[in-house]
Amino acid sequence: MPSHRARRKHRVAVLVLEGAKPLDVGIPAQIFTTRASMPYEVRVCGAAPGPVTGGDGLSYHVADGLEAFAWAETIFIPGYRNPDAEPPPPPVVDALLAAHARGARLAAISTGAFALAATGLLDGRRATTHWHYTRALAARHPLVRVDENVLFVDEGLVLTSAGAASGIDLCLHLVRRDHGVGLSNHVARRLVAAPYRSGGQAQFVPRALPDDLGERFAATRHWAIERLDEPLALDDLARNANVSTRTFSRRFVEDTGYTPMQWILRARIDLARELLERTDLGVEQVAARVGLGTGANLRLHFRRVLGTSPTEYRHTFARRAD
Repeated sequence: MPSHRARRKHRVAVLVLEGAKPLDVGIPAQIFTTRASMPYEVRVCGAAPGPVTGGDGLSYHVADGLEAFAWAETIFIPGYRNPDAEPPPPPVVDALLAAHARGARLAAISTGAFALAATGLLDGRRATTHWHYTRALAARHPLVRVDENVLFVDEGLVLTSAGAASGIDLCLHLVRRDHGVGLSNHVARRLVAAPYRSGGQAQFVPRALPDDLGERFAATRHWAIERLDEPLALDDLARNANVSTRTFSRRFVEDTGYTPMQWILRARIDLARELLERTDLGVEQVAARVGLGTGANLRLHFRRVLGTSPTEYRHTFARRAD
């Protein structure tokens, strides 16, 4: 039955600083507005209303200034050129601090981490940025625990991501956190993006891999996802990829951030999440559909991975899926 009142949309501000990278600005602006029914409302703002000189030969004209922060519940700080040259303007730092103090979520894409770090909110926390700038970030902000080997870092109300493509991963991660895996997967399909990449995945593979090996691994992951209701062992995956189990295990971790069996479990939990959100199947039926056998087994792994039960998850996210 439809709700008697419309649910208010989550408010997202995207901050455009001088030298802002076009792709970094466009990622959150597009992801959170992929369709009219998205539960988000987006405003693009600057340090002041009006023209902003961007990077890569582009410029912006923003309607809102920092007053948009008082409206926003999530604020994105896209990357910008020469972040290690000078700190962001003091009014920007003050506005970010004020937004955080009242509970807003701050998320930096790529070199936007420099502006977020200038607030001191990353001190003592893990954070990342584009691999080319990780040393500069650590040098300028020595209290930040800079991790150059991840795609994104979620520290609750402050989040950071690596290069532009991992900004997509961060945005999808937030959609998953807010509204469940069903909506996140829908957005990923609209973007023709990977539905989920672990934040702990490496920013880049440290050595070249043969193209056909990478293609076989992608095909093997797809093969496995189509068979999650069946028993899947490491030998089965390596045999499908036509490599030894040792080689498959080592390269799989480099590619995904998970061991093969950890990845399979995550895939099963993700499928269970979508079934709980979008169907009326009972817990025992969901467990059988995702290859976890029994409801008790599903509950065990669900709580280990997500910190909640399947029933509690359904109560939280099934309403949002509606």
